[in-house]
This record gives sequence, C-alpha cells and structure tokens, in this order.
Amino acid sequence: MLTQITMKTISRLRYFIYLSILIVGCTTGKKALQNGNYDASLTKAVNRLQNSPNNAEARTVLVSAYRFSLQSHLRKIDEAKLSGEVLRWEAIGYEYQQINWLSNEINNCPSCLTLIPNPQKFVAELAESNYKAAEARYNLGINLLNENNRISAKKAFDNFERAQRLIPDYKDVQEKINEAYRAAVLKVVVEPIRINNNPYKLSTSYFQQEIEELLSSYQQPKFVIFYTKRQAVEQNMVPDQVIHLSFDDFIIGQTYVKERVEKLKMDSVKIGETRAKEPVYGTVKATLSIFDKKIASSGLLNLTVTDWNSRKVINRKKLDGTYIWQDQWATYKGDERALTRQQVAMSKKKEILPPDPHALFVGLTRPIYSRLVAEISSFYKDY
Repeated sequence: MLTQITMKTISRLRYFIYLSILIVGCTTGKKALQNGNYDASLTKAVNRLQNSPNNAEARTVLVSAYRFSLQSHLRKIDEAKLSGEVLRWEAIGYEYQQINWLSNEINNCPSCLTLIPNPQKFVAELAESNYKAAEARYNLGINLLNENNRISAKKAFDNFERAQRLIPDYKDVQEKINEAYRAAVLKVVVEPIRINNNPYKLSTSYFQQEIEELLSSYQQPKFVIFYTKRQAVEQNMVPDQVIHLSFDDFIIGQTYVKERVEKLKMDSVKIGETRAKEPVYGTVKATLSIFDKKIASSGLLNLTVTDWNSRKVINRKKLDGTYIWQDQWATYKGDERALTRQQVAMSKKKEILPPDPHALFVGLTRPIYSRLVAEISSFYKDY
C-alpha cells in the first residue's frame, strides 16, 4: 500500500514538473514586450510560433516586438551618427548586426514570414560601418604610436588589433600591429645566478636551466619578453630592465639525529614445551632503538630588478627555501618476537648515505623556484 501511494506521488510530481517546463518553454514573449525587452520578446515569439504556428498571442507579440525593436535600433543608429564619438561606428555596426540577426530569426520561421514577409536587413550598411570603425581604430592607433612612449604603444597595439578583427586586410594593419608591439614590449635580461661565499663549489646550472626554460615559454604578460645575457649580447639588444639573482645566504647539510628508545613486550608467546610436548606460553621482551636522521638545507635567494636607464632598483625581494632529507632505521636487543612486523622490517633496514651537497642544494632550490615564479608573475602582470 505504501509503495502504491509513493508511486502515485512520484507520478504526480513528474506531471507537475513536466507541466511547469511546458509552460515556461511555451512563453509567447508578451511579458518581455511589456518590459521593453523587444529583442528578447521577438525571439520568444518566434520560438513559440515555430512550435505552434497558429498561436494568436505569439502572432500579435511578434508583429509588435519587431516594429518596436526595429524602431529602437534605427533610433540608436541615428543618435550615434549625430554624436562626435570617435568610435561611434562600432556602436552603429552593432545595431545593424542586431537588426540583421532579428531578420534571420524571422526568415527561419515560415509562419513568421506570413506576418512579416520582408524583414529589413542592412548588409551593405553593416559592411560600411565595419570599414569606418576599422578606419577609426587604425587612425587612433597611428596617433597613439606617434606619441613615442610604451604606454601609448600598448594602446595603439590594441586599436590595430581591433581594426584587424573588423577588416582583416585593412591597409597595412598587420605591419602596424608588429610595429606597435616592438614599441610596447618590455625587454628584460636575466643575469646568470651567482652564489656568494660558496665553500662547496656548488653549481647553479640546474636552477639556471629551470629558470631559462620557464622564461622562454612565458606567455603572460603579453608585452614582456625575457632574455638571457647571452641572447642579449648575440642580438646586440639594449634592455629595459635587468633581473639579478644571487644566493646570498645558505646552509647545506645541517644534520640532526634523534634516538627514541621503546621497551616492548609480547604476552602469550610460545617459549617452549613440556616433556609431554605441550606448549609453554610466556612473555617476551625487547628494547627497540629508533633513529631519525634529518639533513636540513636552507637558502635565501636575492631577487633584484633594476631599471637599465636610471640604474634604480625597482623591485627587491628575499626568497627563502628549505629542503629536508630524512632517513629512519632501528636496532633492538632482546627477543625479536616482541616486535611487530613493521618494527622487525625497520630493524633490518640499514642507515643509508645522504645525498651529496649538490643534490641537497638542488632540493632547496625547488621551493625557491616556486616562489620566484610567483614573484615574477605578480610583478610583471600589469606590464
């Protein structure tokens, strides 16, 4: 009985959900029309008429929505043409694009064409407005480029790119994009990493290689290019900024050994037999010594960014990192049967040799590398 009631409840719930979806999906656009959302109203009316061509309310809404929407877009076009806005042709093109989109909506609905047989379309006007919009962007880019500074060159680059999107082959826009980029890009040289007071004769080649690979593939920001010192010399390039990296302070291989002693015992262990060959149970004991060995290495990377022309330091950070190598083993005295399986395995493990100083140094550079990436990303994100 309970199952039957539950099934009836579920069936009714499904019915009401379906009915709600049907009601929402079959809107005629009347409410959107009353709220002045003419484009949305027309779209809803078209959708309704595609499913129900004779819906009287949708047919009425379609005619009114198209009339009001067309009037609204044409009014905005006239207002934009009368304005003195430099970029007014982009706004005009957008309005023509919307009108043409409405026309396509109606043309794809047979029953709609019986009410609006010839929806207006402005193909030539849209093409003309795009051309004039590209012309305005191009001229604005030229004026900005002539200001001969990096900030204006970045703005010029954006305007030339917009012109190209509007009219891909407009004049020499691709050449101007390249010219603006060359004027806008910030050239940053990364000096080879130095290690001050290096008693271990450690090599920074691994860390240097990691950084160079990062900077060579760096995608953001758009207007920053990183060079190694070798690349700058080969290209006879004068940088805008120079990054200096040096390990000013570090400790390699600081060793800590800790011994922990545990008294162990295990009850009910067979320790022998009687003369009658019956097992004898008792308690076995052992002393377990666990050794924890840690070798800590830490370092401090000094990051300095210098403006090439003024020789002023514009960013300075200290980036720290720590690497800890660990080993654990154990010894015991007494009866092995007092130990767990894990403790027995640990007691059979021998102390291993720690990494050499260079490997420890590479280990501590990894967290420093992560901090360096974050710092470079943060510092240059607005360039």
